[in-house]
Order: sequence, then C-alpha cells, then structure tokens
Amino acid sequence: MKKKLLSTLLALAFSSIVGAATYDDLISGAKMGDTGAIADLVGKGASVDTTDIDGNTLLMLAARDGHADLVRYLIGQRAKLNARNSAGDTALRLASFRGHLPVVELLITGGASVNMTGWTPLAYASFSGHLDIAKRLIEAGADVNSSSENGTTPLIAAARSGYAEVVKLLLSRMANPNLKLDTGETALDVALKTNNTDIADMLRKAGAVSGRSVTIEVR
Repeated sequence: MKKKLLSTLLALAFSSIVGAATYDDLISGAKMGDTGAIADLVGKGASVDTTDIDGNTLLMLAARDGHADLVRYLIGQRAKLNARNSAGDTALRLASFRGHLPVVELLITGGASVNMTGWTPLAYASFSGHLDIAKRLIEAGADVNSSSENGTTPLIAAARSGYAEVVKLLLSRMANPNLKLDTGETALDVALKTNNTDIADMLRKAGAVSGRSVTIEVR
C-alpha cells in the first residue's frame, strides 16, 4: 500500500514538473515566434489558449511582437481571437498599437472584433500614428467615433500625439471633432494643449470648437 502511494505521489510530482516545463516552453515560444515549437506542444495536448501571468494568450504574445506566421498558425488552431488580458487588451489592440499591419490583416480576416468597449484598435493605431493600420481598421468597420471610459476617441488620440495624417484620415471618414473627454475638452483643446497647431487649424476647418466653458464677468 505504501509503495503504491509513493508511486502515485512521484507520478504527480513528475507530472507537475513536466506541466511547468511545457508552460514555460509555450510562453517563451510565443514570445520568440517559434511556430514549430508551439505546434509540437499543441500536438502533444497543450492548449492554444494558454495565458501568461498577465492574462496574455499565446495569440496576444505573438500579435504583440509581430510574429505573423505564429499568428496564422494559432488562428488556424481556433485560438480565441477576442480574449482580453488583465489590462483589457486583445490581440488586435496590441498589434494595432505596435504597428504590425500583416498581423492586423490576419486577425481581421480571421474574424477578430474591430469594435469593443474601452480603447479600440483604431484608437490605439491613431495614438501611435499607424496610418495604414487605421485605414485597414476603418475599412473593416471600425467606429471612428468610438470612445474610451474617459471619452478618448481615435481623433482625440491622434490629436494628442500629433499625427496630422491620421487626423486628416479620421476627419475624411466623418469623425466628429466636437466629442468631449470627461474633462470637457475636445480634440481642438487637446491639440492646442500639446502645441500641435497644424492639427488645431485642421480641426477648426472641420468645424471643431473648444469644449471649455467660458465665464463672462458682468460688471
């Protein structure tokens, strides 16, 4: 009886060690874009939706670092496209923020959502100045007037970062220049605050006004 119990405990310990090693190999393989290693582990039963301590799935890690081949493989293995990590990011948001257009294309074609609560992939692309990605997201149906919890729209994000071409694109796709942050500021206010005067001029021509209240003193 004792021998059987000891054998069982040793088997469980060995299984735990093997499991930990597999986990480490999955996470490091995803970060390095090692499609062969990931495919081998998945073939042995590892989950394609394994997450790291921050909730990043293998797909998120691969998308974040621009590993298109691995992203293609994981999509083919039915990895969850719209899973979110602890910060609320999806694979598409991360790829859009980092500027990985081929990965963005794969995710959109695979069925990833371009619209969501919080900062959208378009807002991330606009904030980072990735014009081609912003165009692709809009073509895929991204809402140009989406807003985050504090009211940040793609237009406000682009105006804050100083990306005039992205601002021009968004305005041409009917972005509303007078949507406000929770502070009451519009894209025009943000552009002026960050000294992006060329963008401020562009916004004014599109009908933008300041969202700040003006107090008139009566004497």
